[in-house]
Amino acid sequence: MIWIAVAFGFLMAFGIGANDVANAMGTSVGAKALTLKQAIIVAAIFEFAGAYLAGGEVTKTIRKGMIDSSYFNGQPELLVFGMMAALLAAGIWLLIASKLGWPVSTTHSIVGAIVGFAAVGVTTQAVNWGKVGSIVGSWVITPVLAGVIAFLIVLSVQKLILNTEDPFQKAKRYVPVYMFLAGFVIALVTIMKGLKHVFKDKSIELTTLDIYLIAAGVGVIIAGIGAMFISRIKVDKKENKEYQFASVEKVFAVLMIVTACGMAFAHGSNDVANAIGPLAAIVSVIQSGGEIGASASVDPRILLVGAIGIVIGLIVLGSRVMATIGQKITHLTPSRGFAAELAAASTVIIASGAGLPISTTQTLVGAVLGVGMARGIAALNLGVVRNIFVSWVVTLPAGAILSIIFFYIFKAIFS
Repeated sequence: MIWIAVAFGFLMAFGIGANDVANAMGTSVGAKALTLKQAIIVAAIFEFAGAYLAGGEVTKTIRKGMIDSSYFNGQPELLVFGMMAALLAAGIWLLIASKLGWPVSTTHSIVGAIVGFAAVGVTTQAVNWGKVGSIVGSWVITPVLAGVIAFLIVLSVQKLILNTEDPFQKAKRYVPVYMFLAGFVIALVTIMKGLKHVFKDKSIELTTLDIYLIAAGVGVIIAGIGAMFISRIKVDKKENKEYQFASVEKVFAVLMIVTACGMAFAHGSNDVANAIGPLAAIVSVIQSGGEIGASASVDPRILLVGAIGIVIGLIVLGSRVMATIGQKITHLTPSRGFAAELAAASTVIIASGAGLPISTTQTLVGAVLGVGMARGIAALNLGVVRNIFVSWVVTLPAGAILSIIFFYIFKAIFS
């Protein structure tokens, strides 16, 4: 049974790689800061490092506190069947969405699947419906917040740099400030989301002030390196304005690669739990003879399954969702793509601080929409946007329905 569960966990991790990694790399590919091949190589390295090195030695067995485990105390086998069904259901739904190029939330996929089997297979009282409601609310809150931040960043780039008489000189002055902001926010995302398990497990106590000081230090270093790099880029004064824009965009392209690497590491470390959390729950229940704990220690081999699954999913199917986020919603340049990435990272920090449930997918799509809106609604491909919104709404029920079907199949086979 554990081997079957490991196979389903691998499928779920594969789905995360195929669908979710586009959050870190889609804008870089769309803005041509990286080729698709380069993006896959960079993402594979940073996602694997995040998932394996910082994926957490201990994971909560019930993802996001969605269900009350006390309802399974007399019948732990139902939790095992349910978690197996949830992994298989969420994995299959992510494969379907990735094949169609739909950027959906891997977190919402597994949550929908867990809620489905618990509500129908056990009892509706086992489900924390308040949490489900807050997730539905996040469909609106996080994309709007990310869109507004991205919109403001694009306007600031236009006002301070692009719409001036000498955009390249202005870029030399202001881009280091954007680089500081990017370094600061990405460091915060990496420490608060990507490395939080490491600090918890190793008992390294960091105060909020420590975290902000470290992030500010990273921001200053990146701004310093960026300023040095920018000072070496030379533009002939006689060249026309378009060429100067091209030089300015080159500066932003470097910045995008830095932010993409940070987001990939944080994503790998955080979202690998969507695959290994249910898997760790199954393993701990079976190995303990039916005891259900609130958290379970994660065998490094299980982390490896998650990390390898994410990388293979990215290589095999990742390009489709990357194309949707990077090219089909709106036309991106490096400065616009950077605005979207910085806005998405900032929203992740704000939402985490406020305790809001967050989907990195929905955050980034909201940010890309905000970038498009800065150029007017005509800059958006509304057909693609409509399909994305429909896929978000379908994700929870799709995961739930598949999970219920598989739950009863496993119950019939193994009981």
